[in-house]
Amino acid sequence: MSRATLQDVARMAGVSVATVDRVLNRRPGVRAETVRRVETAVGALGYRPDPLAARLARATHLKFCFLLPVRATSFAAMLEEEACDARRWLADQRAEVDVRRVDVFDPVVLSEALAGIDETYHGVALVALDHPSVREAIDALVARGVTVVTVVSDVPHSRRQHFVGVDNSAAGRTAGSLMGRLCRGLEGSIGVVAGSFALRDHAERLFGFQQVMSAEYPGLTVLPPRETRDDFERNRAVGAELLRDHPDLVGLYSIGAGNRGLVEALEAAGRARDVAFIGHELTDHSRQWLLSGTMDAVIDQNPGHEIRSAARVLIAHCTGMPLVEGQERIRIGIYIRDNLP
Repeated sequence: MSRATLQDVARMAGVSVATVDRVLNRRPGVRAETVRRVETAVGALGYRPDPLAARLARATHLKFCFLLPVRATSFAAMLEEEACDARRWLADQRAEVDVRRVDVFDPVVLSEALAGIDETYHGVALVALDHPSVREAIDALVARGVTVVTVVSDVPHSRRQHFVGVDNSAAGRTAGSLMGRLCRGLEGSIGVVAGSFALRDHAERLFGFQQVMSAEYPGLTVLPPRETRDDFERNRAVGAELLRDHPDLVGLYSIGAGNRGLVEALEAAGRARDVAFIGHELTDHSRQWLLSGTMDAVIDQNPGHEIRSAARVLIAHCTGMPLVEGQERIRIGIYIRDNLP
């Protein structure tokens, strides 16, 4: 069936298109009986306003900014690639997006980038650091009427309108459950490496991981986590230290990125096949490590889904369109060598 139009509603109600428009937009000057006829026609035809057509009529063009990590990690590169690809789809929606790379680990830099969003932008999507200055910068944008969506990592106590990402506590619990099963029957230490616990996703993953490990696998000791800002050289150094200082190391959980450094440390120590290694994000590199047996499992989130969802959410909030919650739910993926897509 074709979509009902304003003309269809006007024809059924026996009024002009201008009168239908006045009724739908709750403008005064229309008799109650006329309002009733128009509303009856709207219900009978199942008429729904077309936001794109309305924006075309008003010559409204939406402009968004995506603030993505400056770090040269594979996952950050995938996010940026997906954001650039989304430009073609957004153009069909009378919207455009600027992609800016920012050091999301630095609260000063990130909050200054948010403060630099000028009045030409209708919405912002960002990988966020949960820090007071960042929360304040987000709140200031929202107060100016800019829609803010957080992606991958959230700032839940800010006034942002929506978070696009997985349940990171559940992702951490999943990693803990997999680690316990991989190390079943063993006793020893588990190393944990993260980018920054100021990133909400990293903190929540650690919380979920420790919950499962402490409750269900008491024979495995989770070592104090180390922060490396997702830098592969720092990861290599930390990995080498963990292997040297803890000969009983039986597992390694990487919460963030920069996993090439950990792989190099494992291979240099000759432990690439006997330490259970779990990380996040299915990239070209992690795919190869799964195939080689250096990495045992990857907890994944789909960056393309996240970027497209962020764009849809921004458009919905800026135009009053309804959100389809199921479409915007980002699901956790679990990959081992045998189920790679």
